[in-house]
Amino acid sequence: MLIGDVARRSGVSARMLRHYESLGLLRPTGRTEGGYREYSGEDIRRIFHIESLRSLGLSLREVGSALDDPGFKPAELVDDLILRTRERIARETALLTRLRRIEAAEPAGWEDVLQVVALLQALGSESAGKRQRAALASAEEVPVPVEALVEATLSETDPNVAGALRWALARSDDGGWARPLAEGLDSPSAEVRERAVRAIAEIPNDEASALLRDALTHSDLVVRRCAALALGPRGVAAAVPTLVDMVVQDTNDVDAADALSALASRPALADEIAGRLVDCLAHGTAEASARRRLTQALADIPGLTASRALADLSRDEDRAVALTAAYILTLRDAR
Repeated sequence: MLIGDVARRSGVSARMLRHYESLGLLRPTGRTEGGYREYSGEDIRRIFHIESLRSLGLSLREVGSALDDPGFKPAELVDDLILRTRERIARETALLTRLRRIEAAEPAGWEDVLQVVALLQALGSESAGKRQRAALASAEEVPVPVEALVEATLSETDPNVAGALRWALARSDDGGWARPLAEGLDSPSAEVRERAVRAIAEIPNDEASALLRDALTHSDLVVRRCAALALGPRGVAAAVPTLVDMVVQDTNDVDAADALSALASRPALADEIAGRLVDCLAHGTAEASARRRLTQALADIPGLTASRALADLSRDEDRAVALTAAYILTLRDAR
């Protein structure tokens, strides 16, 4: 079979067949009387073998080794091909993600494209200072797509950079943060879950409040506590049990007491909060340190229930508890 026929039947161009021959991959079995290449059935099978191996991503050198080296081990090459393919997919996926983020920024011209690219690169920098400046610039100069901000927020370990990223995220007009942050709450990593709830806590809108309400029943105690601290100032009564528990357990007890105080500004909640604090005292909270924290938490809770509890605490066996309660009562009487 002549080269033109082989090209038509195999789909491999005559030029490529000659290239294979120049590399020693393919040697036509014979020649016609006129000197033209003539390919046998075995030659045709070799062409299909070459093309099949190339379709797996092998280089022509690797194809030659696979077909001609008796000691060639296909398993090792396949493992290497799998690794190379995964790396290529990762690079292509990263490029696609970057292109989509540039598209989401809606650049008006190439100058905007270059600014977005520069900010995205800075967000991924090894320098904490560069990451922080990029976070601040994203809110003031060129808006960075919100998904890029969320990704950076969920992976950031430096507290200063993390704060800047949360600030930038809270200032973003794009509501696209909800889905990726909600996914962050379900991350297998405790650190990522905490970063997600802290980011949501700084977003001052109803959608964020709804996510925080859901987080009050989360399996992660840290997530529940962060959500409760954020919901207290937002007037969400469902946060009360968690906040009271934080006071008892000495976990951010001052912040928890402040959140309870904010909630207690609503008369309907003041007695409920005071009642829960009193219940903790009544159910055998023996440690004096816990009674001191509960006493201090009662200080800013208005109403008779809190005042009566403070009067009882002013006679507590622990002198520090008694003095603290008595002093608080004096201040309440003065008001």
